[in-house]
Amino acid sequence: MTQRPDSGASQPLSPAPAAELNPPVIAYIGLGANLGDLPRTLREALAAMAALPGMRLLAVSGAYRSAPVEAGGPDFLNAVAQLETSLPPLGLLDALQAIELAHGRERPYLNAPRTLDLDVLAYGEMRLESPRLILPHPRLHQRAFTLLPLLELQPNLQLPGLADLRDYLPGVATQAIQRLDLSLHSA
Repeated sequence: MTQRPDSGASQPLSPAPAAELNPPVIAYIGLGANLGDLPRTLREALAAMAALPGMRLLAVSGAYRSAPVEAGGPDFLNAVAQLETSLPPLGLLDALQAIELAHGRERPYLNAPRTLDLDVLAYGEMRLESPRLILPHPRLHQRAFTLLPLLELQPNLQLPGLADLRDYLPGVATQAIQRLDLSLHSA
């Protein structure tokens, strides 16, 4: 997860205990991978997210192939999931990082190729800046691979601290991205 620059730490984190569940909030999670069986990995990650306590998967965008931004390596497969969660923001982050680790995520250096990357893009109307998590994600409006799937799911999505997300489309127009005819829903 690259909410903050990679620190090199790759210790497993466990999700928040059920006793720490909050009232449900709509959250958006960015999914990406550029190593391994990309469609399978994203499908498995979606299933793992849906199986978390206090979590309900509401919708998944289409799949997008995108060139790495400020990184090297093969193209990514990306999508965005909309979910309802009762996990607090850092509990959600911990749960997502545990899913990444279960899929072999390593952090040898900043922006390294990855088997799975799960980013909390937005958590309700919350604005947060902590050492581990910034909400909304600080670069979601600068990346076609998050902006296009978000707008596919919610064309009028308003996030705290940001203009209308459609206003950012010209800024990502030169980024290489292609929507694929590929379903990420489990069969």
